[in-house]
Amino acid sequence: MTSAQALAAGLIAAPALTAGVVGLAPPRLARRTALIGSAPTGAIAAAFVAFALHDLDHPRVGTWLVADPAGGLLVAVISVVGLVSVLVSPAYLDSSQGSVVRVERRERTYFAALYAFWTVLLAVPLAGNVGAAWLLIEATTAASALLVGFSGKGRALEAAWKYLVLTSLGLGVALLGIVLLSAGVPRSGVGALSWQALATFSSGHDMALVAYLLLLVGLAAKIGWAPVHNWLPDAHSEAPAPVSALLSAALLPAVLLVAWRSQLALAPVVGLRTTQTVLIGFGLASLVVAVPFFWRPMAWKRLLAYSSLEHMGVLALGIGFATPLAIAGIVVHLAAHAVAKALGFYAATPLLAHDPRAAGHAVTGIGRTEPRLGAAVGLSLGTLAGLPPFPLFVSEVLVLAGGFQAGRPWAAAIATLLLALGFLGLAHTLIELTVGKRRGGRAVEIAGLRGVTFLTAASAVALLALAAIGPWLSRTDFVDALLRGLP
Repeated sequence: MTSAQALAAGLIAAPALTAGVVGLAPPRLARRTALIGSAPTGAIAAAFVAFALHDLDHPRVGTWLVADPAGGLLVAVISVVGLVSVLVSPAYLDSSQGSVVRVERRERTYFAALYAFWTVLLAVPLAGNVGAAWLLIEATTAASALLVGFSGKGRALEAAWKYLVLTSLGLGVALLGIVLLSAGVPRSGVGALSWQALATFSSGHDMALVAYLLLLVGLAAKIGWAPVHNWLPDAHSEAPAPVSALLSAALLPAVLLVAWRSQLALAPVVGLRTTQTVLIGFGLASLVVAVPFFWRPMAWKRLLAYSSLEHMGVLALGIGFATPLAIAGIVVHLAAHAVAKALGFYAATPLLAHDPRAAGHAVTGIGRTEPRLGAAVGLSLGTLAGLPPFPLFVSEVLVLAGGFQAGRPWAAAIATLLLALGFLGLAHTLIELTVGKRRGGRAVEIAGLRGVTFLTAASAVALLALAAIGPWLSRTDFVDALLRGLP
């Protein structure tokens, strides 16, 4: 067994074993077991990321396993968000009531499902072929659907079913594209679906284009690109806050990586500009759909959900533009989005304790009623809005500059206009949310506020660091390796 295989096996085995142990542990030990079990997963993930980024010029690529710079970046994001989601889950469990299981099984079921979801998420960037990637993405649906409806409320159960049905339908379309690809690749067996083998597709340009479109449309349903994003606002709104963070900051980018690898693999057959144009189309469509919602009052978690639609659109544009500036923007955008979005969802737990109306209505003046909570939501929304000097402003400038650099001025100009409109809407919401008229809030002990305060400080440091490295990142070997893709 090679070093890459050993690290990958450990990366998947650690959270999977923890899920099994938590599921079998006595109820009184479930929480402690889950918290302790997060440490080995985080340590192995750090080792895998260091290994994947150690030799940028020679990624480890096989039929089943990939350890490349893009995979290392995604594993880093997923491991950090998953680790923090586990650590903040006790605050959610203490502040909420009800579940789809009996009270004595509540914590065991929650942590076992959360670890199962985390396990599959960590495996997605490692998949060495499109078939295995599809199976893992389908597995994320099964692992996370229970968590979306975990509260047992009618709206949560409806959101879970909507998520399960719509994403499964989308993945069914993607499966049809995979079948067409496997039929057109000369190799047989699993090797026919490896990322390298897809470039040997021999059934003609038109058939390759059809297969690519089916694959991308199917994956779009899971990524949350418009117009197949309908599950996203409900699922993110109704899921427990730590689960919403994983859905938005980890799941969507992980599936996006599979779409990116598919585009790179099929570009020699379909045509590079054609594959990129499809991604740019999804990106612009997502911005067009998302931006109008930023101009209307919305509940906090629902606002974050529509923000995910916008930011997945920006990432699609960056992949489609595919210049050093755009790729540098993708790296900064992906990492900063994960930090800001996770912080926003983690803040939802103390926000609901402070003002229960926030579950279904827009709230204002949080900075006046609870300054520490106002700092958390303000940092999250200010970053997501693209407010200077936060890193998403830097990343969006890099992506848009990359569009002009790539010779796609109309796409870049339209995206600039849409992002400006979105910024204005979110900036107004930011002002109202933090220093607007005080309309609620309770002077009670707020569960999870101390932890969110610490996360706010840590997030601010991380976000400023990302903003600082953005301008010179396009000249690094890391971005060059991402541009080359898989060998």
